[in-house]
Amino acid sequence: MTAALLVTRDDLLTAEVVRLAAAAGVEPVVVREVGDALRSWSGAGPVLVGADLAEPLSQAGPPRRPQVYVVGHSPVPDHLFKWALEIGAETLAALPVSEGWLVEMLTDAGDATAAAQGRLVGVLGGSGGAGATVFACALAQSLAASGSTLLVDADPWGAGVDRVLGAESEKGVRWDSLVSSTGRLSARALKEALPTRRGVAVLGWPAPAGPAAVVPDGPALPQPVLQPFAMREVLSAGCRGHDTTVLDLPRHPGQATDEALARCHRVVLVTGCTVAAVTSASRTATRLRGHSADLHVVVRGTGGVSADHVGRLLGADAVVAMTDQRGLDEAIDLGAGPLRARRGPLARAAAEVAATIAGLRVAA
Repeated sequence: MTAALLVTRDDLLTAEVVRLAAAAGVEPVVVREVGDALRSWSGAGPVLVGADLAEPLSQAGPPRRPQVYVVGHSPVPDHLFKWALEIGAETLAALPVSEGWLVEMLTDAGDATAAAQGRLVGVLGGSGGAGATVFACALAQSLAASGSTLLVDADPWGAGVDRVLGAESEKGVRWDSLVSSTGRLSARALKEALPTRRGVAVLGWPAPAGPAAVVPDGPALPQPVLQPFAMREVLSAGCRGHDTTVLDLPRHPGQATDEALARCHRVVLVTGCTVAAVTSASRTATRLRGHSADLHVVVRGTGGVSADHVGRLLGADAVVAMTDQRGLDEAIDLGAGPLRARRGPLARAAAEVAATIAGLRVAA
């Protein structure tokens, strides 16, 4: 099935529709003859009929089918409505007035996996220094062994998933290109634009530019602001284009964070096992219960409060215990990623969480 079929001899209309289709990540098949249109009619995706060929096409009597639209230049003549009805068109779109609608419709058409929504998993720390970003990266790598996986960094002031995975130098789109977007985002366009590292598509933040970004007494940097609508479109496109989207979330609430949590199918809370860490995690867990029905806990470290006791205190559906891993910071600093030790505590914990959340058997 073609993503879209455009039937017109109008070169100006063709250029306009092709431009809008490109914004939606779609390349329509353009035909100029009624006979060619009829041959592709039933097997095509959305059919856009130019106003110039609406009358001859109506005379040919094409079979009725959904997703037929007549497109013309504004203002459209009144008699065009009669021909649109005769070919079974659902809408008569006048350009440029209907540009926004056309881009959104073509975006949906270009997302071949739109009907099969992927799962969305949020990961956040129950306390400071819990290692949630590292675990989110490890979980994404584990899930990537069994399906397409997207890792989204929703914390502009965090450690950065790019850095943890060693993807800082990979070419591709970062949040700075999407944070102010207001239109519909194509799943295919997003997937093709993102950098990929260790089998994981990554949406992170651009690296700080210049010495002011790292020198404490340098000029203040503008704070990145992640708007809820940008978060909504990215997560929607991510779930349409990937089997699993893993979201590295900040601990503190905010509009974009709440938007993301409301959409998560599962939430993983990473916490230490000290009394202070568990106390902090319990406050976070209380906030999370208003957003997600399924809370999973990863308890990191040894001693202190037992993992079973932590699970009961937090009301978690599943609990995974993970000891600290020697050499992990060094592996990340060297760009080897969090799963350099494939049989280490982190890899085993990530594999167990992947199996619990996604119903997969992922070998560590």
